[in-house]
Amino acid sequence: MINHFFDTNREGHPDTVKLFKEMQAGKYEAYTSTYVIDELERTKDDKKRFNMLALIGEYNIEIISANDEAVRLADIYVSEGVIPASKRYDGLHISIATINELDCIFSFNFKHINRLKTKTFTALINVKEGYKPITIATPGEVVEHGDDE
Repeated sequence: MINHFFDTNREGHPDTVKLFKEMQAGKYEAYTSTYVIDELERTKDDKKRFNMLALIGEYNIEIISANDEAVRLADIYVSEGVIPASKRYDGLHISIATINELDCIFSFNFKHINRLKTKTFTALINVKEGYKPITIATPGEVVEHGDDE
């Protein structure tokens, strides 16, 4: 999602910027995981990497780490076929948010995170494992839209 903040040509850019403004205004508490930081640090474009990492500080986004329980839950998502083993990071994004009792994950990853199968089966697994389901959405599904939009 952080990519969408900077890339004006990407679908979802305006809603992503709006979401960040709503976070800054205190409407939402924002979190990210150490796995997102790892992904951002692998960005080859130095300027883009710097800007994306700086955004986290600028918007006071709290960084949360995985623990053994998050790893265990992500492994269940993989073993149940919800998340491919090669995309385990995607499962960790969901499990870290789940065990930290966050309400929502914002994602434009329609291949492995923000898709019906993942939303349905991670919710079922979470409940089976004693956690609440987590909402997975795009910024456009939650930001305020005026009557003229």
